[in-house]
Amino acid sequence: MTKTSPTPDHQTPTRSAPEQTHLRSRMVGGLRREHAGSTQALTGWVHRRRDLGGLLFVDLRDGSGLVQVSFGPDWTDAEALETAHRLGAEEVIRISGEVILRPEEARNPDLATGDIEVQARSLERLNRATTPAIPVYRGPEDELPAEELRLRHRHLDLRRTPLQENMALRHRLILATRNYFDDLGFLEVETPVLTKPTPEGARDYLVPSRVHPGEFYALPQSPQIYKQILMTAGFDRYMQIARCFRDEDLRADRQPEFTQIDVEAAFVGADDVLEWIEGLMETLARVAGVEAEPPFQRMSWAQAMDRYGSDRPDLRWALKLDDWTEVLRTADSNILRGAVAEGGRIRGIRLDGGASLSRRQVEAIEEEAKAAGAPGLLWAKRTADGGSGPLSRWLEEGHWGALEAREGDLLLVAAGPDRVTSPALAATRRAAIQALELPRVTDHAWLWVLDFPLFEEEDGVMFPNHHPFVLPHPDDADRLAEDPLSVRGVAYDLVYNGSELGSGSLRIHDPELQRGVLELLGMGPDEIDGKFGFLLEALASGAPPHGGIALGMDRIVKDFLGAASLRDVIAFPKTTAARALFEGAPSPVLQKELADLHLEVRRRSGRGAEEPQGNEPT
Repeated sequence: MTKTSPTPDHQTPTRSAPEQTHLRSRMVGGLRREHAGSTQALTGWVHRRRDLGGLLFVDLRDGSGLVQVSFGPDWTDAEALETAHRLGAEEVIRISGEVILRPEEARNPDLATGDIEVQARSLERLNRATTPAIPVYRGPEDELPAEELRLRHRHLDLRRTPLQENMALRHRLILATRNYFDDLGFLEVETPVLTKPTPEGARDYLVPSRVHPGEFYALPQSPQIYKQILMTAGFDRYMQIARCFRDEDLRADRQPEFTQIDVEAAFVGADDVLEWIEGLMETLARVAGVEAEPPFQRMSWAQAMDRYGSDRPDLRWALKLDDWTEVLRTADSNILRGAVAEGGRIRGIRLDGGASLSRRQVEAIEEEAKAAGAPGLLWAKRTADGGSGPLSRWLEEGHWGALEAREGDLLLVAAGPDRVTSPALAATRRAAIQALELPRVTDHAWLWVLDFPLFEEEDGVMFPNHHPFVLPHPDDADRLAEDPLSVRGVAYDLVYNGSELGSGSLRIHDPELQRGVLELLGMGPDEIDGKFGFLLEALASGAPPHGGIALGMDRIVKDFLGAASLRDVIAFPKTTAARALFEGAPSPVLQKELADLHLEVRRRSGRGAEEPQGNEPT
């Protein structure tokens, strides 16, 4: 077996390729026809081996791709050939050999290196490998093991080319982000990870202090307050690729720890922020091969909810909701009349050609509306005989005409308060688009949603729509004390293909206005000073008007790739149960370690009482 020693410390090798090291001349993915005749030293993993007796072929894989390596008695060292016949999957090897052109009939057009192969002269086994717990596949077309199994063996899963390409795109997008903001004069400033617990809409991850018994840090849900303080400190333009943490229920587009592009600037209006972010998206989209052409469409929150039932509508389809309150309030239906009498509206969707859907398909759409909170969905088909469906028995000819329903159309209707019907009709719209396979009007729908309500109310409790630092809209500010729920905020969300990529606003820079907003949220003076005193102190020192935005880096990568889950674009993600299966976190700790932190874990007994843990691991 031929071995190559590392370059002695006193020698500096001449490197012709950026990826060259003392063990390899280049990475395998860049080999092409023009390298034929050259001798290359290559390293990587044994992807597949095909043993034909006298000849042996190995697909050699590294982070850049795959290349075919051939071993044969006419060109391979005898000891190396013997070793090659014993190679197992995922063993780490180094070969040296000549690049040759494959015969025309043997070329692989599906492989970037498919025009060539490397005839190995020498082979060095750098490390053996146990039998892989999961196979390492080359592409997404292959059937994959269950995701839980892949997360448990993430070190193997990450060897797959699609995931490596995802991580490479993520790197390029982050690099492009930093370069873009650097060109605009933004400074990247790191803000604390151990910080103060503050209410930002989700539960904090708390970190106990060893040196201050009974006191806790919090991991930041965002750098929101710190970036505002940076504005008061005279940093005109700030950005950060920031790690954030939220202890909330997870789903495909959420993780307990995530990365965001955090941006803030002084002496700006909303249009400044929107134009910067449109330029950023255009830059990132170019890197990812996605279309983004500023200026993006703009729509108020009220318009989005009225037309689509959602504050993040997917505008790849033109289908909209209609308000049929005036038309259908005269229909002889207690359901419709009752909804209007109680202050609700009658809204719905008219589907051209929707009458072709079967009853089962219509009922499946209705189930989506019910899952979104509606008690039900009324529907009617316009047919040659008049109409069919539960709604049709209340419709007269004048109703059909006013609804502009033609033969073959389907009407889907929900009646009641907008807080119930909007999410239900948004779900109905999505389900109807899928059921009818409606054509898209675009593949890349960009949208700014503007002027969100400053507050929301649930069960008599008022809470901020975004966060408590949003500047009230100047046209509504005089109603803040008397009618706060009618006040809009100068807030804006960026939506791409129905996915919220980021959320931002202009901020309150007047300390008295900020205190007043916190009071409206039910906080007393002591609570305000305890939680936000340091922010109010900074604002009182002479704070400039300022605003910004936070964009989800993980979500941008996911949506640009069309990936099914954020877990496909994060190297070591958590499951929907917030567990890290590969490293086994969270995990128990010894009682002594808890004692050092002045903590004791109590578990509830069967009677509901709490019992202290023993001295064993908790």
